[in-house]
Amino acid sequence: MADVSHHRGDLAGHPDASEMRDRYARVLGGREGALVDGPVFLLGLYCAFSPWAVHFSGSQPSLATHNLIMGIAIALLGLGFTVAPARMYGLSWAMCAMGAWMIVSPWVVGSSPDTGVILNNVIVGGLALALGLMCTGSAAKSARETRT
Repeated sequence: MADVSHHRGDLAGHPDASEMRDRYARVLGGREGALVDGPVFLLGLYCAFSPWAVHFSGSQPSLATHNLIMGIAIALLGLGFTVAPARMYGLSWAMCAMGAWMIVSPWVVGSSPDTGVILNNVIVGGLALALGLMCTGSAAKSARETRT
């Protein structure tokens, strides 16, 4: 008669132990970009709130709407990087483009922006660009590791 009782113990003797260990390492590995998920999300929230924090929502209504929309988009990218990193890190280049756009947006979207508005958007844009480059580098490194 066959022994069908369930033995509890370690999986060291399991025939697929090495394959499961490799798969577990692939799933959890390559998450160096996890360090930027939170800052990307927080940067998006600040960008969305910045017209009211820096007090230019009344003098630059079109730029205030622009920052609100861009901030929500950046925050959603941050959430996406956290929830589905393997799928979303392919969009990390979009974060770079959004950062570059945020840098020039005061002159394109706004009308005669003052120093506070310019500094706000240049700093937010520079941080978004830097975080996007970090995400892009992490995605490229992860892609190289999965090919080898």
